[in-house]
Amino acid sequence: MDSPSAQTPPPSASLSKGGHSLLSAGPLSAILGPQGKHYVCGSIAAFTNIMVTFPIQKVLFRQQLHGVLAVEAVRQLQKDGLRNLYRGLLPPLLQKSTTVAIMFGLYQDFSRVLLERAEGSGVPELVTRSFAAALAGTAEAFLAPFERVQTLLQDHRHHGRFNNTAHTFRTLLTEYGFRECYRGLVPILLRNGPSNVLFFGLRGPIKEQLPEATSRAGHLVNDFVCGGVLGAALGIMFYPLNVIKSRAQSRVGGAFQPCGQVLLMVWRERGGSVAMLFRGAHLNYHRSLLSWGIINATYELLLKLI
Repeated sequence: MDSPSAQTPPPSASLSKGGHSLLSAGPLSAILGPQGKHYVCGSIAAFTNIMVTFPIQKVLFRQQLHGVLAVEAVRQLQKDGLRNLYRGLLPPLLQKSTTVAIMFGLYQDFSRVLLERAEGSGVPELVTRSFAAALAGTAEAFLAPFERVQTLLQDHRHHGRFNNTAHTFRTLLTEYGFRECYRGLVPILLRNGPSNVLFFGLRGPIKEQLPEATSRAGHLVNDFVCGGVLGAALGIMFYPLNVIKSRAQSRVGGAFQPCGQVLLMVWRERGGSVAMLFRGAHLNYHRSLLSWGIINATYELLLKLI
């Protein structure tokens, strides 16, 4: 993936030597084309991540929603039983594999188009790439209904009402209308755009500070560390927005509440404590470290293999 600086080489180009790739191009490369492979690699990377980290995400969700300790959240999951551990898997699997594909793919497409149009205009490449990243993040928000359904299926208070992904979508659409599927959209928009700008803007420079890799395993480790550190930092930075999103999306029906009102409600419920507002942030940090390490390393590896 390109960094925002013209002097910073794309991480995916780091397995080249003398202008030639150390890995031969796979047969998929010709089929997907130079742009299509970014969508496919992003999607597979996200799929891998969700299958590994979903149980951790469920513990984190319970902490965000109820403000409980990790031990209590785990106890709730144990009470729900093993058959419910992966309940709600399909929405994040579909949502994340699609949004990460959009994130990487549209960033590449928007960057290419905007850089072509900005050529000779004097607009810094950093600004152009940042705008491309923000546009890609905004486009991801189109799939907010998957986050909405995931929230309802993971909330034990709705276990008796919603059976599965299809049933939840059908209930929301028939009983409440299309708009209900996009409850919690504002915090998602406020999260996606800025986090994309920071992720793509810092990914290249951070990798440059790591020890130079000379093997495929070395590159894999560097990509994991780079993606993991960035993901963990951004996860902490935007954690309050995820708390607001979880609380807003756990409600079914009724008036849509502004972000500020939801935040104030959560703030009061948790005794006006910043520590309580960030309850679960430490687990989110470790989950993001693992998740974005897996996504970034898998994405870069697949780019080289394809």
